[in-house]
Amino acid sequence: MRSGVLILALIVALASNLAIAQNTTVSSGSERKVSSRVAPLYPDLAKKMHIHGTVKVEAVVRPNGSVKSTRVLGGNPVLVEAAQEAVGKWKFEPGQSETTEIVQLAFEGQ
Repeated sequence: MRSGVLILALIVALASNLAIAQNTTVSSGSERKVSSRVAPLYPDLAKKMHIHGTVKVEAVVRPNGSVKSTRVLGGNPVLVEAAQEAVGKWKFEPGQSETTEIVQLAFEGQ
């Protein structure tokens, strides 16, 4: 019985992590669409401190759609690393040349 409760708690925790930071906006001059997103993991410290907010990340995207580099443009320091790591794993639609995309990730506290 106890292991069933632990498994249920783990499932609920994982599901809430996936839903927390899915509000994302991509904007730039080139408007390349995101073909594959990785949701950022909500940091434990942010959960404990009930921190939420938006992180703005600049992503340099190669012509093949992979992210070459990321740079944080703003956001709560507790959230920026998770946002930067997630955006670094995103894939964009292929393009003619390297572009710079601005991405905003919203972390919504529980």
